[in-house]
Amino acid sequence: MSKIGQRVMSGPQNPAPEGVDEVAPLSPTVASWELTSRIRQRIDELALTGAMVAAHLGVTATYWSKVDRDRKVLSEEKLELLLQLLDLPPSDSDELRKLRTASKERGWWAGFPKLFSLEHERLWGLELGASEMSCYESLLVPGLLQTPSYAKALIDGDEVFVPKKEVLRRVEARMIRQQRLTGDNPLRLNVIISQAALYQEIGGPDVLREQLLHLTSLMHSRPDTIDIRVMPYSAQKGYLIGGAAFYVIEFDRPLLPTLGWHESAAVSGVIEDPDLVRDLTVAFETAQRQALTPHDTLALIEETTGRLG
Repeated sequence: MSKIGQRVMSGPQNPAPEGVDEVAPLSPTVASWELTSRIRQRIDELALTGAMVAAHLGVTATYWSKVDRDRKVLSEEKLELLLQLLDLPPSDSDELRKLRTASKERGWWAGFPKLFSLEHERLWGLELGASEMSCYESLLVPGLLQTPSYAKALIDGDEVFVPKKEVLRRVEARMIRQQRLTGDNPLRLNVIISQAALYQEIGGPDVLREQLLHLTSLMHSRPDTIDIRVMPYSAQKGYLIGGAAFYVIEFDRPLLPTLGWHESAAVSGVIEDPDLVRDLTVAFETAQRQALTPHDTLALIEETTGRLG
């Protein structure tokens, strides 16, 4: 069962499919983050300073600062020097070596150089290594659930931030992101969208109809890992109604905390502050209680699709 799902009892939740390993793939972004977190934890345990570590490694304070802030990955040689200083059990040292190796891999987004901001590339990396994501979107179908035609119409309509020459590549990248919803260890996805998203004719009625059919197909085929709910027009309160899109991103690796992501027309970024992440989590839980159940959501989407022909 999802972590958020365990706290929200309004309708069916997302238990892991029987026989499926719940461990998410280890993305380079998550591997680097965990490597840095574990090193920092051990340094704190030993009461070492950054200057002491830098001196032991024979690097500058600036170099170590970048490593400590997860902006640079230690070379294999430097990691071995650091492991000597940290004096960890052999099993822990081996885990750190494996994390370093994984952090040097190339994520799928490396195939789209200079197309996305560093912050969005970080999101793609976190998304790839997450076990569960909860997404609130007020007026659109979230990117992970979009059809190619819907995504193209949406991206092509962004004449301010997206050059025409980038549209098809961005659609391709969005479709690659969606591969995380399939496979042996699929991302468990909880989504809340406004009822307005079912009527907003992105790309025209035919494109919208195809998009709604795709949503119903996902709800029928992947009920164990995809939970889609609609916030109805009848909802009378809740500060999320009409609010900006956000995600709550959870990991199955015990040392990694839950993160948030917020996005508006001009500003987006990862949220690490525990208090803000908690607020987003509570906001999503509240919205989930106000939204239609998955069963009623499916009925509403199918009814709306029928009206489109």
